[in-house]
Amino acid sequence: MATTNDQHLLRLLAQLTHCNPLLPERIDLEREILGKSFVAESGRAWSRTLGQHANDRSNIARITDLAAQLVERILAGAMSKTPLVGEQRQQYWDVATYVLLYHHIIPHQPDDLFSGGTLAGTWNKFSRDYHRYRAAAGMEDHELQPPAHLFACLCQIHRAFVNTFDFILGQSEASARLRGAVWQSIFTTDLNRYRRSLYHRMNALPVLITGPTGTGKELVARAIGLSQYIPFDEKRVRFVEEEHQSFFPLNLSAMSPTLIESELFGHCKGAFTGAVSQRRGWLEECRPHGAVFLDEIGELDPTLQVKLLRVVQHRTYSRLGETKERNFCGKIIGATNRVMEDEIVSGRFREDLYFRLCADRIQTPGLREQLDDCPDDLHRLCLYIGERLAGDDANDLAEQSVQWIQSELGPDYPWNGNIRELEQCVGSIMIRNHYTVAGSLSEVENCFPAWIRSAHQGTLTAEELLQFYCDAVYRRTGSYEATARQLRIDRRTVKSKIEQLKSSSD
Repeated sequence: MATTNDQHLLRLLAQLTHCNPLLPERIDLEREILGKSFVAESGRAWSRTLGQHANDRSNIARITDLAAQLVERILAGAMSKTPLVGEQRQQYWDVATYVLLYHHIIPHQPDDLFSGGTLAGTWNKFSRDYHRYRAAAGMEDHELQPPAHLFACLCQIHRAFVNTFDFILGQSEASARLRGAVWQSIFTTDLNRYRRSLYHRMNALPVLITGPTGTGKELVARAIGLSQYIPFDEKRVRFVEEEHQSFFPLNLSAMSPTLIESELFGHCKGAFTGAVSQRRGWLEECRPHGAVFLDEIGELDPTLQVKLLRVVQHRTYSRLGETKERNFCGKIIGATNRVMEDEIVSGRFREDLYFRLCADRIQTPGLREQLDDCPDDLHRLCLYIGERLAGDDANDLAEQSVQWIQSELGPDYPWNGNIRELEQCVGSIMIRNHYTVAGSLSEVENCFPAWIRSAHQGTLTAEELLQFYCDAVYRRTGSYEATARQLRIDRRTVKSKIEQLKSSSD
């Protein structure tokens, strides 16, 4: 190495290649590398609101230029018989890999890298620079990955970044943590280890996504499922699978157990009434580098939980109506809005299956949590929804929606339906310039007894509330003993409260 400054820059750039690009630490490293030339941004971490494409950001352009210049200086020194020593060799290759990523892969859309002309041209340029960087620095085979594998890994990194960047919006800390968690779910916390040995093992680890209804659990699943490692065949100059063939969603709450079993495992001809031919299930359709997404997995029938446990634990299954074992090589992603610990205690969900599923668990935050941390996200999310609903008029619709929400719902509206409710709200404002809160007390007041409405309004005393509640449960159970057990209070207390209520109403 020529100078101390170059050694320091090499260390920082190598550190940059290892960090999670979707967490705040990435921005901190960019600031340290660029110093006074760093351009401050409003977000705490990378998000779609900072720019549609990563290479559009001025800080990235400057860092890529610095990395490329440093690699060329190192190569010039190596050709002058000034060898790299110690950990500098690995740091050099990390930075060279970064240059390969940003020069040859990031400029293209991920989908384009699966098409013939773009893929062939990109691979030829990538391979040329790979061998030049390697030969000039005297790198040995054991110090780096083969070019086809590294190319596949870097294309996966690009695909994963775009999927996570596009699917999970917002500048709040909760949104940034969620994007960072998705990245870790795909690559773990050690990218070098992933490239060395984990890239073909991660599909054996299931993912469980939990969170309230409407918080984007399927978007998280898609980001993970569409970002799996896909090998590159350098002889045929093509990836072994197409990206769009890698994600298979199944909503378990919308189907009967028999239909779920058929859809998931497949069936043989005659396996049940109506099975007039054999059928491949999603487990069979899923390629080794794909993922099966089981939405609302907390509602899965107990008999099917046993079969799914076998898939997760032993990676085998059988079609409905046959005994032949088949191997499943893809990834299982589950999602639920239920509190799984409660489901286990109640006996509705198997504990052994739960622990198999939650080795990698991601929690999606509610919209209220995001807005409490970053109120400006309301406008950003309305703008994103407006792009899909109104196209070129998205800005006007977003402004109209934000103004109506702030004036009619107020800054503390709970958004119980989360992003899904916000989508309905913006759509309703676009059509009627009004949004009727679904499930509000004004809409369903006749569905509840008067005492519940009074409790909601805060007009009952604690004593009156207990009397009404004891009476309501007693009407359902039919006995003082059962009511006492359910409410976990003494039987005599139950009887006393009910008698007091009758006395006051006479």
